Amino acid sequence: MGRRDFITLLGGAAAAWPVTAWAQQGERVRWIGAMMLRSDGDALAREQTTVLEQSLAKLGWTVGRNVAIDYRWGIDEFGEKANLAVMQILRLTPNLILANGGPALTAAQHATRTVPIVFTGVSEPVERGFVTSMARPGGNATGFANLEASFGGKWIELLKEMAPHTSRVTAMFNPASSFAVLFFRSAEVAGRSLGIDVLAAHVSDPAKFDAVGVTLAREPNSALMLPPDGFTQSHHRRLIDLAGRYHLPCIAGYRQFATDGGLVFYGQNSIDPFQRAASYIDRILKGEKPGDLPVQSPVKFELAINLKTAKALGLTVPPTLLARADEVIE
Repeated sequence: MGRRDFITLLGGAAAAWPVTAWAQQGERVRWIGAMMLRSDGDALAREQTTVLEQSLAKLGWTVGRNVAIDYRWGIDEFGEKANLAVMQILRLTPNLILANGGPALTAAQHATRTVPIVFTGVSEPVERGFVTSMARPGGNATGFANLEASFGGKWIELLKEMAPHTSRVTAMFNPASSFAVLFFRSAEVAGRSLGIDVLAAHVSDPAKFDAVGVTLAREPNSALMLPPDGFTQSHHRRLIDLAGRYHLPCIAGYRQFATDGGLVFYGQNSIDPFQRAASYIDRILKGEKPGDLPVQSPVKFELAINLKTAKALGLTVPPTLLARADEVIE
């Protein structure tokens, strides 16, 4: 059994394991409950948790020596699963909760206003009521924000560059995702200036995906946009297949979409927030209050273009756009 599997197993039955069993030479062990957006075994999730643990180790927090991390996976929607995960974590009396994504942060804040929370991958945290302000979040949560809503307009511009004949873009997202609506509104504004109609397709059941594809296929020069949304992100492979089946240029706000066969991704680097989160975890475990630590905006962005998919769609990617790309997938 690998170390990560052992930690997760231990977390599930932590009540039977005294924390002191982890300590070496009497050193106090701190508990972190990590609520992860992606499922266990996901390649990107492994990268994120590896970087987190390596970054913590550089600050003196070594898993198995003076810190234990209980991972809860696949928290991509707020609901029973998210609430159960946070209640299981709280039974461990954690020193801190790491909340990856809006559903995890929502569940954590509903469950506790005292345990410190460091979040990653959360868009528009002020507008959504998670924190009072970016500079002084207040309360028990702080962290590292995801993309601003203005990225909705940037995605429309990129689609127009890649597929110049585009006249209609449908933004597909879960209607329960309040922040996805903000990206949609930004895209609407950009669309008007470019002569593109931007519409919304609300989906909360994967069985409805195909109906959206059929509708788009009937309209010439249509394209698809996937704002950051835990629901669509967790079903990204089905949406890649959908875009290919109906010959739709599609842009998404998460990198795995492009690497797994989608057309283009533009957004935040998915690993950097976990490296940066280690510094806040360190400071909070040493006594600082999360409400005094400013919420930080993204600092690293990436553009990934899948040339194989572009060719299948009959698109010629402009050389200027290829030159700007951080990754070109062939």
